[in-house]
Amino acid sequence: MNHPFRRDGRARTARVGLFQRTRDTPMTKRSFTIVGGGQSGLQLGCGLLDAGHDVRIVQNRTAEEIHGGRVLSSQCMFGEALVNEAAVGLDFWTDTCPTVDSINFCVPAPDGAGKAIDWNGKLDRPARSVDQRVKIPAWMAEFERRGGRLDIAEAGIPDLEAYARDSDLVIVAAGKGDIARLFPRDAGKSPFDRPQRALALTYVTGMTPRPEHSAVCFNLIPGVGEYFVFPALTTSGPCEIMVFEGLPGGPMDCWRDVRSPAEHLATSKRILETFLPWEAERCRAIELTDDNGILAGAFAPTVREPVGRLPSGAVVLGLADAVCLNDPITGQGSNNASKAAKIYLDAILAHGDRPFDAAFMQATFDAYWAYAQFVVGWTNALLQPPPPHVLRIMGSAQAHPALARRIANGFDEPRDLFPWFAVPEEADRYLGQLAA
Repeated sequence: MNHPFRRDGRARTARVGLFQRTRDTPMTKRSFTIVGGGQSGLQLGCGLLDAGHDVRIVQNRTAEEIHGGRVLSSQCMFGEALVNEAAVGLDFWTDTCPTVDSINFCVPAPDGAGKAIDWNGKLDRPARSVDQRVKIPAWMAEFERRGGRLDIAEAGIPDLEAYARDSDLVIVAAGKGDIARLFPRDAGKSPFDRPQRALALTYVTGMTPRPEHSAVCFNLIPGVGEYFVFPALTTSGPCEIMVFEGLPGGPMDCWRDVRSPAEHLATSKRILETFLPWEAERCRAIELTDDNGILAGAFAPTVREPVGRLPSGAVVLGLADAVCLNDPITGQGSNNASKAAKIYLDAILAHGDRPFDAAFMQATFDAYWAYAQFVVGWTNALLQPPPPHVLRIMGSAQAHPALARRIANGFDEPRDLFPWFAVPEEADRYLGQLAA
């Protein structure tokens, strides 16, 4: 099977910095097992291989199964996450994946005939979305090419016990059932105990491009939900990914009775024709990229304790979605995974030959949470009815291009949205400065 990736000079140059850093630092060769070969697991695994360590990744599906299977996510990745990929030589699609150049935000007018809010904020660095059916198989092949061990298996608790005996550190980047229960829900960081949106993805070709430049076209439909769409690269080439986020029980919570790919596409078009006529107009000639280019479901956003304790007393470390799962409304899932992998890699390389005990695991997650808490706070806030100060901010962006640009680039660096996006007094102060 051919995987459309390229290895360019920029990727190789970026890796020189990592090699130089590890050569300059005395290193004890360590062994690592990573359960889950997705964005975070493979990125971390390749970084550890580059640093001279032994790495095994346990993945429950072959490259062929992933490439020929159903889409996994929408994965729009912004500038800093793409830099992290490049730093470990995994940016194979720079020249082939369409760019996302801006964020466009719309709210329909109450009568549904037009737009009450409509603004565009340019991204300082372009974003990109590579279908994980393309990315993950290519990364799996690259991981093995660099000397990593790839096991295709469905890991359970007994397997984790064996990995813990064989490895200096076991990292869990995926898992359901018993493995997921190793990491208890952190109620203090998880305000929701049930899904907040009915979710659906539709990968299509034939959509009329947005004029001027590409964008994540984000539409907020009060009382109904959200719809956003952006260009991407899939198994057959360039495409557009349509993302639907319906309020539970509302008119966009409508996917349970959809029985076929054709019905899924028809439902996608019907939603746009009902609520977003300007988006429907772009979709007159759309077709599914393939019958597997659809997905629907729901989950509760959840943060978990990062240290899992096995029956033997051994400990394992949770990574990315295994311990910090966000609703996709802010498009942060793959970005979080990339940034978590970078933080974990830096912590591991700085740890030297000391044991990877529970204290190290908690401290490593805490370093990630120092960033991720802002993503979680922002994402969870957007899942609730917007307070007056947020309405003022989003409305004011029409009149202030600098504000529109700052909100747009918050998708790359969510920390820059705080405190002014979260605190009414800070919002008023910032908007006053813009007006002056």
